[in-house]
Amino acid sequence: METLEKITIGEYVAKDFRTAAIFSKYGIDFCCKGNRTIEEACEKKGVDTDQLMNQINTVLATKNDSAIDFKTWPLDLLADYIEKTHHRYVEEKTQILLPFLDKLCKVHGANHPELFEINELFIGCAGELAQHMKKEELMLFPFIKKMAKAALAEEQIAKPQFGTVKNPIAMMMQEHETEGDRFVKIAALTNNYTPPADGCSTFRVTYAMLADFEQDLHKHIHLENNILFPSAMLLEKKFSEQE
Repeated sequence: METLEKITIGEYVAKDFRTAAIFSKYGIDFCCKGNRTIEEACEKKGVDTDQLMNQINTVLATKNDSAIDFKTWPLDLLADYIEKTHHRYVEEKTQILLPFLDKLCKVHGANHPELFEINELFIGCAGELAQHMKKEELMLFPFIKKMAKAALAEEQIAKPQFGTVKNPIAMMMQEHETEGDRFVKIAALTNNYTPPADGCSTFRVTYAMLADFEQDLHKHIHLENNILFPSAMLLEKKFSEQE
């Protein structure tokens, strides 16, 4: 039986995504830093481990018929899902959020100078994520899909130009952490997406969209860091063992 010390936060969330809400409540990063154990994370945050585990176990013991078990999905299907769901979400929402943030800076920047930093951070996020997703769509995901199809057909597969799938995965995970850190700053500057008392409807809508964007980004990164990437590395290892 796996012990508390061995199971990572990411594995808990991969088992049941409802646990993500508990980790978020305590300010524990389950996506970019999901490779830590609960004990490690609780110690760093000053959170009572037993209290957190009781809440986690309550969630896990409650039946959840509506949850999607992404861990059981074939890797090519999961890669397609991430691309068509989360990549498209980022592409669509950045095009809406960028002009909204620009407008807020022009109208409210004098009274709320933090808007300029929020805008600058999101512009950086939009640009970096666009490049990041293209690298996944053109390089990493096609190879993962190729491995999944070869495994199904019981065929061998040629090594990729990047040597091993671990190389682009390490790069993607580093970039995930960068964007996660960027949104920590955005959340702090927006007072956890709470519009100021003098905020207009554009203020409220923009902050609500930023909060939704962060939530989607967390799920997006979780699916890759905690499910797709580890499974892809395991599959590649099986191919190398057959050589």
